[in-house]
Amino acid sequence: MSPLFDIWHSIQHTLFPWLEKELDPLTEKQQEFIRVIELAEVQKHMSPYRWQGIGRKRDDRLAILEAFVAKAVYNFPTTKMLLAYLHDSKNLRRLCGWESKGEIPSESTFSRAFEEFSRGGLGEKIHEAMVKQHAGPKLAGHVSRDATQIEAREKPFRKDPKEAQSKPKRKRGRPRQGEIIAAKEPKRLDLQLGRSLAENMADLPRRCDVGTKLNAKGYKTSWTGYKLHIDSIDGDIPVSALMSSASLHDSQAAIPLAQMTAERIISLYDLMDSAYDAPQIRSYSAGLGHVPIIDTNPRRGEKKEMDPAQAVRFRNRTTAERVNSNLKDNYGGRFVRVRGAAKVMTHLMFGLIAITATQLFRLLE
Repeated sequence: MSPLFDIWHSIQHTLFPWLEKELDPLTEKQQEFIRVIELAEVQKHMSPYRWQGIGRKRDDRLAILEAFVAKAVYNFPTTKMLLAYLHDSKNLRRLCGWESKGEIPSESTFSRAFEEFSRGGLGEKIHEAMVKQHAGPKLAGHVSRDATQIEAREKPFRKDPKEAQSKPKRKRGRPRQGEIIAAKEPKRLDLQLGRSLAENMADLPRRCDVGTKLNAKGYKTSWTGYKLHIDSIDGDIPVSALMSSASLHDSQAAIPLAQMTAERIISLYDLMDSAYDAPQIRSYSAGLGHVPIIDTNPRRGEKKEMDPAQAVRFRNRTTAERVNSNLKDNYGGRFVRVRGAAKVMTHLMFGLIAITATQLFRLLE
């Protein structure tokens, strides 16, 4: 019997009946919140955030963390709405760890705690541990890789025009006699092949800026904010995620994301759209022992069609689209109210934690 089934059985047949006696009847959302908290085991990650006995004793960070997870589960746009609901809902308030309304901390305390969680990368650590424990021991058939736009409420970073003009472009054509041509800088994809995950992550830009992409109708659309790159496996389960500036091309995050996923799970096929059609990405995927199935980018030539067997497998890439839309429509992905890459990532990771736990349990249905 799998550990995942043991947890599900304990929740359904022991925890829920006990809570029904202690609380009012549980709603579907409250049951979902309980399942997420139980599977994520957030209490195991709270050691750095506990009061150390110095200075004034602060509010319980575990209860605040669970409340932020509830914010993602309930898809509340703001922390103010979360606090209002906690004051009105005795069940959710007690599930988070507060017996009375007076025990609920202020909005400013929530804000300080969120900043602490963001500095420590708490959301990423919880998600990584959950994936390794419950998805890692199993063989994943397909990894679907994609990026989605994240709109933010902050000013975009703009390059200094003087800096942009400091490197004038050389004219095309043959060099003049005696002209010295500077060597071309190596491409990021080439450098990534020989770097560690930490080195590749440090090289990716994370400042808020303006991104542009073609929509489904072929028109260019722009947004200010970031880009979230996600690897998802069959069952619509996100297993890895990293965030970059909105302007970064999808392909530039493919190798770091593949490195991250390879540390967490064992998989067979890597499914990517034409934005990832690069020889470096194909070779890295093959080097991991995977089969890369990437839609070809015609560029200046004709588009190459996949063979029938690969085309059938490529249909599984809709997993990525469902995970992206689930995060935005149901788990807070459209309501980014915080500023700064670390805080935005933490906000999004709480949503991905909820999605991961919910989808893992659905495998048992």
